[in-house]
Amino acid sequence: MDSPDFRSAYPPAAAFDRRAWPMGGRLDYWQASDGWAIRRYRLGSGTRGRMLLLNGRGDMIEKYLEVIDHMARRGWAVTSFDWRGQGGSGRLTDDPMCGHVGDFADYISDFRALADDWRAEGQGPAVMLGHSMGGHMLLRALAEGMPPPDAAVLVAPMLGLHSAPMPRWLAVAVARLMVAMGRGDRRAWTQKEDSERQRRMRQKRLTHDPARYADELWWRDHSRDIALGPPSWNWVAQALDSTRALAEGPGVAQVACPLLILASEADRLVSTAAIRQVAARLPDARLHIYGREAAHEILRELDPVRCDALDRIEAFLDETARDEIAN
Repeated sequence: MDSPDFRSAYPPAAAFDRRAWPMGGRLDYWQASDGWAIRRYRLGSGTRGRMLLLNGRGDMIEKYLEVIDHMARRGWAVTSFDWRGQGGSGRLTDDPMCGHVGDFADYISDFRALADDWRAEGQGPAVMLGHSMGGHMLLRALAEGMPPPDAAVLVAPMLGLHSAPMPRWLAVAVARLMVAMGRGDRRAWTQKEDSERQRRMRQKRLTHDPARYADELWWRDHSRDIALGPPSWNWVAQALDSTRALAEGPGVAQVACPLLILASEADRLVSTAAIRQVAARLPDARLHIYGREAAHEILRELDPVRCDALDRIEAFLDETARDEIAN
């Protein structure tokens, strides 16, 4: 459904300090099966239920503190974490700015094991929210048979990459060639932010809100160990293969839990066309697509879009949470 109108919005969160950790949270490390330390953050009482938040490629928990705090204040016990190889969960190459992974299956393994422990922490409605790569991992895990939450939200999910002006087949060929040449763990491109123009170009791909974009840069500058740059060639190859396999495989049609998908027609990082195609195959999915008013980071957009998205998410979760309580 495409609509430029906005429903009732929450007041702007001007009182929230996006450059500080909320009071009462717990930052620690969860250990994967191979001993890898995954940085984890938890906040909220859980009077309404429990929420697992999955961030995107190159993200860190700090970027979504505003969302975490918002949901915690509304009764959710929120858990979020940094994916292996990014944020505060270490690096997989000697280049601290390269976002590398050997196999997307490693992400899935970490996620499913962490989700199992998360489920065991309490009862009541349990929901998951995934942004971009996190949305891809969430849907892929569900398609591969992970026990579903009571509801799930995908925000600008990476169900296809926006590879323009390069056609997808050429992007696949180039990525595979670079991996075959032994450059799989090297940066796939440069990410220059030395000038105001370069920063502005990157900001526009992510959000129309320069203040929230500046928050990301602030966290990166003040905590260099969580900063990350471009992905590796192997990450790119894995992303292209994994999105194609998910879109064309039979698992999507078997995902039983209710899903809300939010996307943007103007997204320059993930493919909106792919999102539409996958959403059409899901048995119980609601799709809302914003127009030019939203870039990729919908939950870090200017308040009219951000608050509308939160409004839609909460209305959806209220409905599914009521269904869970009734059952």
